[in-house]
Amino acid sequence: MPKVLVIDDDRDICFLMNKFLTKHGYDTIESYSAKKALELLDEVKDIDIVLCDYRMDGMDGKTMLLKIKEKYPSMPVIIITGYNDLKTAVDVMKLGAYDYVTKPLFPEEILNTIQSALQQSSPAPAAPALNGNGVHEDVKKEKKKAVVGNGDYIFGNSPVFQHLIEQINVVAPTDYSVIIYGESGSGKEAIAQEIHKKSKRSAFPFVAIDCGALSKELAGSELFGHEKGSFTGAINQKAGSFELANGGTIFLDEIANLSYDIQVSLLRVIQERKMRRVGGVKDIGLDVRIIIASNERLWEAAQKGKFREDLFHRFNEFTIELPPLRQRKDDIMVFARHFLEKANEGLQKNVKGFSPEVEEIFKNYVWHGNLRELRNVVKRAALLTDGEFIEVRSLPFEISNYRKLLFEHGGEQYAETPQVAPPVVIEENRTVRRLPSENSLKEASIDLEYELILKALKETNFNKSKAAKLLNIDRKTLYNKIKLYQELNNR
Repeated sequence: MPKVLVIDDDRDICFLMNKFLTKHGYDTIESYSAKKALELLDEVKDIDIVLCDYRMDGMDGKTMLLKIKEKYPSMPVIIITGYNDLKTAVDVMKLGAYDYVTKPLFPEEILNTIQSALQQSSPAPAAPALNGNGVHEDVKKEKKKAVVGNGDYIFGNSPVFQHLIEQINVVAPTDYSVIIYGESGSGKEAIAQEIHKKSKRSAFPFVAIDCGALSKELAGSELFGHEKGSFTGAINQKAGSFELANGGTIFLDEIANLSYDIQVSLLRVIQERKMRRVGGVKDIGLDVRIIIASNERLWEAAQKGKFREDLFHRFNEFTIELPPLRQRKDDIMVFARHFLEKANEGLQKNVKGFSPEVEEIFKNYVWHGNLRELRNVVKRAALLTDGEFIEVRSLPFEISNYRKLLFEHGGEQYAETPQVAPPVVIEENRTVRRLPSENSLKEASIDLEYELILKALKETNFNKSKAAKLLNIDRKTLYNKIKLYQELNNR
C-alpha cells in the first residue's frame, strides 16, 4: 500500500485528504507543520510520495521542497498552490517538484497526479546488454510502445522510432553530452527525460530550462544562481538550475537563444565542472550531465556568429534527430489513441476511437505543431464528442479543411464546421468526389486552378511573391484568387 505524507497547516484539508486517499487504497500520514514533516520523513522510512501545501506558517513550500530534495532526491513531491500562483508553480517545477495542483482541490485530479508520480518514480528496468555492434539486443524485439516523460509522450513502432530507442539505450548509461534536434512540440524534453531515467543518475534531479524564455538580464541568475544583494531585486540568496541539478541531469531547451555572455559562462562550467553564483566569490563544484536541444542547427548558428563554435564542439558528443510528426505518418494514430485515452481520463468519458474519415484526415494533415498540436486537437474533439467515435464535425475547421487552407497563414476563424460530403463508390477500391449538382465544369476548373496554386505555394515555402512568379501571374492576381477560394469556403 503506497504511503503518502500530506503536509498542510489546515487540519480540515489534511482530514479530507486522509479520508479520500485511504478510500482509494493509500496509507496516509498527516503533518500540520513543515518541521514535524521533516522529522516524519526521517522516522518513517517507507514514505513513497509527499503532498505539500505551499503557504504554511514557519516555512514555505519552496524551502520545504529544497530540504526534502536535499535528503531524498528521488522522492516525488507534489505542491499545492493557490489560483494566482503561476510563477510559484513554475519555480517549484524548476526546483524538482513532480507537479503542482491548484486550489480549490479536485480529488480526482490529485489522485491522477499521485498515481502518475508513483508510476514514474518506480525503478527502471536494468539496461540490456550490448551486442558486438554496440546495439541493445532486445531493442529490435521490442514491439510494444513505451510511455516516457510525464505520460503525454509515447514511442511509436515505426522504424524511425525503433532507431531512436536504440540511440537512447546506447547513450543513456554514459555521461556524454547530447544534442537533440527537433521542431517545437516534437517531444525533445521527453526524450531527454528518458535518457535521464535510463542513466546512472536517475535517482538524482532532472532540471529542464527553456532558454528561449530566459531574459538576457536574468539568464545568469536562473542558470547559476545569485548571492543576496548582487543586483537590484536580489533580496535573498538563490541556487541556480545547475546547482539544483547537481548529481543529475540538466536539460537546456532552445539553447541557441542564450546570449553571448551566458555562452561564455557556460563554456567555463563545461570545461572546469565548476560555477560561481552571480555576485559570488566562491566556486561550486558540479557533477551534472548536460543535454541540450535546438530547432536549428547549432553548427550553422555557429557559422553565422550566433552560437560559439567552441561551445558547440563541447556539446557535440552525441546527436539525436527527433523527426517531426509529418515524417512518421505510421505513428500518428498511435499517438492520437494515446492522447484520446488521456482525454477520456480527464473528461471521465469513454470515447472509443476515431471514425475512418477522421483517421484519414489525421494521417494526411501536416502537423506543424507536432505532438502538441495533435494532443490539443484530440482533447478538443473528445470534449465535443457525444457518441462512441470522434467524427469530422468535432474537428477544428482548419484540420478538417486543411487542403483548402494550406495557403493561408493565420487565416480567418470560422464559427462552424461544414459537413463533408461522403465519397461515392463507383468500383471496388475506387472512389471519386461527389460532383456538385450545377456548374460542375466551372467548379472543376476552379479546383484544378487551386491545385496548381497550392503546388506552387508548397514549392516556394508559401512565399506568395515567388509563387506568383512561378505561376506567371502578378502578386495581386494571386491574392485575388486566394480571396476567391476563401469566399467559396465560406459558402
